Formats: sequence, structure tokens, C-alpha cells
Amino acid sequence: MSGIKVNITNKEIWQIALPIMIGYLAQTIITFTDTAFLGHVGMIELSASMMAGIYYFVFTTLAMGFAVGVQIFVARRLGEGRLSQIGVVFAHGLVFVLLLGITLLAILLLCSNMLLSHIIASPDILFFAKDYIKVRQFGIVFVTVNYLFRSLYVGLSNTRSITYSTILMAITNIFLDYVLIFGQWGFPQLGVTGAAIASLMAEMAAFVFFWVYSYCKVPKEYELFKPHRIETALWGNILKVAFPAMIQRLLSCGTWFMFFVLIEKMGEFALGVSSLVRSVYMILVIPVFAFAATANTLVSRIIGEGKVSQVHSLLWKVSLNCLVCVIPFVLITLLVPLQICSIYTNDMHLAASAVPTIYIICVATVLSSIGIVMFESISGTGNTSAAMILDFFATVTYIVYTWIASSYWAIHYVWMAEWVYNIQIGLMSYCYIKYVNWQRKKI
Repeated sequence: MSGIKVNITNKEIWQIALPIMIGYLAQTIITFTDTAFLGHVGMIELSASMMAGIYYFVFTTLAMGFAVGVQIFVARRLGEGRLSQIGVVFAHGLVFVLLLGITLLAILLLCSNMLLSHIIASPDILFFAKDYIKVRQFGIVFVTVNYLFRSLYVGLSNTRSITYSTILMAITNIFLDYVLIFGQWGFPQLGVTGAAIASLMAEMAAFVFFWVYSYCKVPKEYELFKPHRIETALWGNILKVAFPAMIQRLLSCGTWFMFFVLIEKMGEFALGVSSLVRSVYMILVIPVFAFAATANTLVSRIIGEGKVSQVHSLLWKVSLNCLVCVIPFVLITLLVPLQICSIYTNDMHLAASAVPTIYIICVATVLSSIGIVMFESISGTGNTSAAMILDFFATVTYIVYTWIASSYWAIHYVWMAEWVYNIQIGLMSYCYIKYVNWQRKKI
């Protein structure tokens, strides 16, 4: 079966992956600019914004997971030629994410101070983390809707709007970071709070853009803005696919947060190094997540077209393209790691201490190019429950390794947890796709 030639060309793969890559760059740009600017303010401020930022991101993963379910349905309906149903799916998704966003905002407002106080050991980091989250938390309703729009356009394999929204977010965030963190051009010097305001405004700008663009550009046959009657059966079908993806995303990001909580127990310097490394890593893996999302939507689409036999060949083709994209960036990072680290901080001791860990994440990026693409393809088949189960086993191993490594070893050995995860999830996903009977899954 794996020898069957796939009809999807490399050009088609890149046409989908490249705008998604730019879309993933949106959140990464916020992380990058916050880290780059706050790294020049101080290591404590840098670490605090990272901890609060990941804490906030944990809550948004529920919307991200739900959007994966919507994306699968949109791609499947597109493949089936049932274009008017795309608007129906989107309308049901919109009602859900708005309710979810309001609920998450209420939880953040009520619980953040208490939760952060129990999680963060350093009083100084805790102080600035609370300052950051008290502003950033108001963006969560906008973020949930933004995820829904991105899933719509990825599912339609029409991702130009993601590029435009990312450019808008980048310009908004970089400008406001510069003037609000440092107090330029007559603006107050707000430090960590300024970074939070900049991120919030960038999310709001993308929210407005998506609505205006979609109203003007989405084809009328999709019936995106036509009123639709709520169908509880359709909601149930979407949630049946989306709920495991929601839990899986929550589990993955919660594990990522726990990773940094364990590092914070190692001390402020170890967390400072990891804050810097995290930002570099998030840039390196942008292509990985873009090609993984491409695999997800293309798998769903070709199954909808009745071409199940092409799935295996497609996955290897997407993985190879991912490696071609990733390796040049990895090589550049390996050649000039100290110079890259110095972008984020004036403290050359901190930058030099991060270099061994930079080598670790370069290898992790290459491993993820196959592992994560294979893993995301499982959700594309509609088997999101299987993806959740596989991710659960991989994250348990990840946390156990991190706990042991953070108790006894240096920080760069702790980051080898990324090797452990990517190898395990890749092998399990490959075995699932190759040996399990997933072809008859209907959504």
C-alpha cells in the first residue's frame, strides 16, 4: 500500500504549508518579541513573562483542540463537495468557541493568582507573572475565535488570510512591545505589563481582521454568514472528533508547562536559560507544526475523496518536505548559537550557558520533523481518540524523564526530554498508521 503513488504534488504541499507556517509565526512572533525585549530588561522579567505566557497558553489549547476538529470536518466536506455544509460547521464551531472563551476568561479571572502562587517558587518571578497575566487573560475570547478562523482556512487549503493576519499581529506586537516595554515616543515604561498589553492588542487586531476578510472574500456557496439552525446531532458529531483533540492539546501543553515548572525549581538561572532556549526552539519548529497541519488536512481531504490508499505515501512525502525546510535553519543555528542567543540578552554568561541546550533542541527539531507529522496525520483520519491515547503515553514518559533529569542533571540534559518525546510519538504513530485498521472511520 505504501508503494502507491500519491496524487498530491510537492507544490500543493508547500502551497498549504507555507501560509500555515506564517500563521504559526504569529504566536511565535509574540513569544520572540516579548523574549527579545524583556531579555534586555532583566532575567527575572524574562522568566516571569515566559511562565505566565505558557500558563495562559494552556487554557487556549482547549480552543485549539476544538479547532482541529472543525478543520477535519471542513476538509472532509470540501473533499466530498458539500460546500454549503462548511458554513453550517463553522456556525456551530463559533457558538462553541464563544461560550468556551467566556468560560475560560472567568476561570482565569477567579483562579490565576491562586494557581500561580502555588506553582511558582520564586517571589520575584511570581510578582511579574501576576502582572503579565492580569492583562493578557482578557485576550482569550479573541484567541478562541482566531483559532476557529485559522482552522477554517486550513481546512479549505486556502490560507492566504493567515499570512495577512500574521503580518498584522507582528506589526502590532513589535511596535507596542517597543514603545510600552521601554517607554519610547512618550509612552509610559511598563516593562512586563507593556508586553502583555502588546500581545493582547495583537490578538484583538487579528480578530477584527478575520471577520472583515471573511465577509469580503469567502465564497458565497460556503454560506458562512447565512443564519443556520443549531443541530445538536452535528454539535455532537463535531465534539466526538474534537473532544479527544482538545484533551490531547491540553495534555501536551500542560505537560510543557509542567516541564518549565520543574525547571523553575532548579533555580532562576536555569529558568532564564530555558526561557531563551524556548524562544529559539519555537522558531525552529514552526515548519514542523505547519507541515503537520498540512498532513492533517490533506489526509482528511483525500479520505473524503475516497483515496485512502494514498495516505501512507502522502505522509512520507510531507515528512520529506518538512525535513528539507527544517534542516537549513537547524544548520544555521548550529553554526552561530552564541550569536543567536545574544539577540535575547546582554548577559553573555546567560547566552553562553544556553549554547549546549541549543545543540539539544536542534536535534529535537529534526526528530520532530517525522514524529509530529506522523502523529498529526492520525487526527486527519478522524481517529482523534487514538491520537489522545498515544500522546498520553508519550507525555507520561516525557514528564518522568524531566522529573529525574531536573533532580540530578544539568539543564541541557533536562531538555533531552524533547528527544524522548519525539522518538516515542513518532514510532507509535508510524506503527498505528501502518498496522491498525483506521480506514473505515466515518465523520
